[in-house]
Amino acid sequence: MLFRRRTGLPWWRKLVGWLWPSSGFKRAGQYLWHRIARLPGTAHSIAAGVAAGASVSFTPFIGLHFLMGFALAWLTRGNLVASAIGTAVGNPWTFPFIFTLTGQVGTLILGEHVSGHVPSWSWDALFDAPITYLSSFLPVVFPLIVGGIPVAVIVWLLFYFSFKGLLTGYRSARQIRLQEKKRTSGSDASQAG
Repeated sequence: MLFRRRTGLPWWRKLVGWLWPSSGFKRAGQYLWHRIARLPGTAHSIAAGVAAGASVSFTPFIGLHFLMGFALAWLTRGNLVASAIGTAVGNPWTFPFIFTLTGQVGTLILGEHVSGHVPSWSWDALFDAPITYLSSFLPVVFPLIVGGIPVAVIVWLLFYFSFKGLLTGYRSARQIRLQEKKRTSGSDASQAG
């Protein structure tokens, strides 16, 4: 197959490459930016999609971020691919900070501190009475939900307006470059003829 390694990487190298890109985070960020900027659609749809994906990353529903991002992007007429890319805001490096922030905001709103309510992990309790054991985590998850909602709204607004401005500037600069290139190639052709 084209562009495939001759020998596959061991699983631990794949894991390291997933957690720390071999090309570096700057290069990965540049790739994501160019991928977002070249998506088809209006600046509004792409910005709304990225904002939807980024904002749902501030909720504690880790397994549902893609679906929630798609739903929010659909409601705001955003780009679904951009929302999937926007969920990259929530990743193993940022989740501890996100949950700390949303937990603090939730504690501030609810007026009670929940760190003392965290039950200890027990596989036996999980298998003996899964509903009862998992519901014992609700006092910890509820402040994350309550704190995640206002933070997600603020994140949506920040990402939407910043990406809309960036995309508008990027596209207008790209259009100017293409017109300049077309004009210079047209003048070269007329001089050759």
